[in-house]
Order: sequence, then C-alpha cells, then structure tokens
Amino acid sequence: MTSGDIVQDSFLQSVLSASTQARLDCESLIDLTEQSAVSSSQSLSADTKLHLSRQQRQLNSDLASLRDASRESIFEVRMTKQSTSEARQEVDRLHLHLQNLYYEERHLRGEIYACESYDHQYQQLPLIPLEEFLELQPEHKDSNDEKSLMFARINHELAERESLEQQRQGLLKTKQSLITDNKKRKDDLASLDKDLETFIDVRVVYHVWNEADCI
Repeated sequence: MTSGDIVQDSFLQSVLSASTQARLDCESLIDLTEQSAVSSSQSLSADTKLHLSRQQRQLNSDLASLRDASRESIFEVRMTKQSTSEARQEVDRLHLHLQNLYYEERHLRGEIYACESYDHQYQQLPLIPLEEFLELQPEHKDSNDEKSLMFARINHELAERESLEQQRQGLLKTKQSLITDNKKRKDDLASLDKDLETFIDVRVVYHVWNEADCI
C-alpha cells in the first residue's frame, strides 16, 4: 500500500507529489554532480553546465513549492485546531444542555409521579358506587374519560347533598315550628290550669259561705 492510497486529502496528495518530484530532481542532480566529479579533470561542456543549471533551478523551484506547501499546511493546521476547539466548545455546550434536559426530565417525572400518587380529597368522598351512578345517569355509560366521569359523579353527589341539605333545613324549620307550637300549647294549658284552680278556690269559698248562711 502506497502513501497515495493512505492519504485521501487532495492538498496532502499535492504535497506528496511535490515532495516526490523534489526527491527525484535531487537524485538527478546528485547523479549529474557525481558524473561531473568523475570528469573533473576535463572541462565541462556547455551542455553539461546548462543541464546542471536547469536541474538546480528545478530543484530550487521544487523546494520553494515545498516551503509554500509547508506554510499552507501550518496555516491549515491552525485553522483546523481553531475549528476543532470551537466544535469542542459547541459539543460541550450541547452536552451540558442535554444534561440539563435529563435533569429536568427526571424532575418532571418525579413531579408527575407525586401528582399521580397524591391522596386527593375527592378520592375520600363517600360517593355512591359507580354501577349505581351509571344506572341513575346512563348517559355516562359510554364515557371513556375518567376525569369527566369523576367530575360527573362529584357533581351528582353535590346535587344530592344540596337536596338533602334543603330537606334538612325544611325539617329543622318544621321542628322549630312544632317546638314553638308545643310551647304555646303548654303555656295555654298552664294558664288554663291556673284559671281552673282559681275557679275551684272560688267555688269552695262560695260553698262554705252558703253553708254558713244556712246554719
């Protein structure tokens, strides 16, 4: 597997290509230098000198390209680090937000459970059995809404209690009226007893006087 198979980025591939070309030009220049060293006793031909000059310029051009690529890669690395840091900060922010959502979810679930398990006072009301209520009000037999059904049962119980309270108040008024009437009759009877005693006393005195006159 070659480096070209491993590196997929186009910029890095161009850097590898420039590096390879610089290496080849450098090797070619070394070969020409060695050949020139072998024939150093002889003067170099104009073509050889021109060829060496061209190879030198080509190598310098390759090295300049590598230096440019190096600077660009350093800039890209810095930009990548910056973008990575920003992305990490965003991930940390989202992670913290997610943790807050998890905490809020647990809190809300706890509140929901507390509400569902709360011993409401309406559950302790002495309501009539459901079957009896449905017989009295059959329009609720097909209702699947437990909340509405419970409201209907409570309203029915309230109406029954208000009716009973009105009956109780009526009976209390009747009782009070009977008590007042009985008291009046007792007072009348007491007055009648007093009048009767007075009448008896008078009759006794009158009878005594009559007997005295006869003697």
